[in-house]
Amino acid sequence: MKVLSVASEMYPLVKTGGLADVVGALPLSLRLHGVETRTLLPGYPAVMKAIRDTVVAATLPDLLGVEARILAVQHEGLDLLVLDAPAYFDRPGGPYIDTGGKDHPDNWKRFAALSKAGAEIAAGALRGWRPDLVHVHDWQSALTPIYMRYAETPELPSLITIHNIAFQGQFPATIFPELGLPQHAYWEALEYYGTISYLKAGLTVSHALSTVSPSYAEEILTPEFGMGLEGVIASRAADLYGIVNGIDAVAWNPAGDGLIASDFNGANLKKRAANKVALTRHFGLDEDDGPLFSIVSRLTWQKGIDLLAEVVDELVAQGGRLAVLGTGDPELETALLDAASRHRGRVAMTVAYNEPLSHLMQAGSDALIVPSRFEPCGLTQLYALRYGCIPIVARTGGLNDTIIDANEAAIAAKAATGIQFSPVTADGLRQALRRAFRLYRDEKTWSQMQKQGMKSDVSWGRSAERYVSLYERLVSKGQ
Repeated sequence: MKVLSVASEMYPLVKTGGLADVVGALPLSLRLHGVETRTLLPGYPAVMKAIRDTVVAATLPDLLGVEARILAVQHEGLDLLVLDAPAYFDRPGGPYIDTGGKDHPDNWKRFAALSKAGAEIAAGALRGWRPDLVHVHDWQSALTPIYMRYAETPELPSLITIHNIAFQGQFPATIFPELGLPQHAYWEALEYYGTISYLKAGLTVSHALSTVSPSYAEEILTPEFGMGLEGVIASRAADLYGIVNGIDAVAWNPAGDGLIASDFNGANLKKRAANKVALTRHFGLDEDDGPLFSIVSRLTWQKGIDLLAEVVDELVAQGGRLAVLGTGDPELETALLDAASRHRGRVAMTVAYNEPLSHLMQAGSDALIVPSRFEPCGLTQLYALRYGCIPIVARTGGLNDTIIDANEAAIAAKAATGIQFSPVTADGLRQALRRAFRLYRDEKTWSQMQKQGMKSDVSWGRSAERYVSLYERLVSKGQ
């Protein structure tokens, strides 16, 4: 089976969040099931700099008014199609924001162009290769099935995956004439309370919808989590699937990770201690017997970082230490930097995105705190499981699906892998941390939880099988 994946980011070339990890890791697992995936990615400067030996696979003389090329290239085992359109993508800043931290003003056109290029490939723009199915990710590529629907060529099956429904690609209706779509497409799919929503459009016309955990698939049917699109999703409930994410078990492997101080596995957890020492020294924290907690996250309201800021003083008072890695809301950055200033040697923070350091934090921390108000899947808690770092998570979305709470029954059955808490409030997190301190003092139980977590299957194996099954179902319906 041939699949075209269309996405705005992909690890290791460009990453702002978990979307990139999924888009980069899933094709490698699908290959084991006979699925050939080619991923269409924008030609950002970082992407163009990294790729070598490209081949011009197609020329698009008028991609929403701009000349563009599609470059075919192999990169680190991934089969890529890069949209070389300098007018859209060759600029400073990030994939979505400029150097001043504001959205690129033409994001509506940049990602409409990405989507239209995807539809051109689906229609046969590449000589000798046409996919059997198109898989798009989030709002940035959600217009791909729209352009496919309103093209004159036969329509291929399409799947849209929602990685985070909070980001919807909402723009003024005045852009519609420049999208190159028939007028009736506006009312049939794109219109959203007098504006245009790219995500709503993709959800309306794709043959199937998926999201990145079973719990999140249920949550987005409700007003609390549906972010205004719950009605659209409810109308497609029969076509909605929740498939939990996996992680790259080769890149994230404590038994052979060159980014940590000491390799280890579940059979020799004592070797893990060297990583705790290295992490403590890296952050300049006190070296003592108290638990070392960590946060590796975007620092936003969604991620519950304000809740952490409320309880950090109590965490320190109980003898804990905290290492924070991330960037985000300036107010939240300031709140945590203030905590680090108040508690020198007990709280430290690196305001950055740092992939190598995140490996050491998983390998060296005793526990990872993930207090998200909503979390479609989450990957950091999966990395934590893999590295014997106990996840302390809000009971929501994929966090609920991937962590087994250390209640009495689970501990007795030796099944517990972490600590869940609800409600997702400062008091809820405070109680979870108190439980963590009690469990940490019980060395036998803590070690059992670490070992059980490390046994968890967090790879893409089972999830890839579910995607293959869904792909096959969609392709067979389209024949």
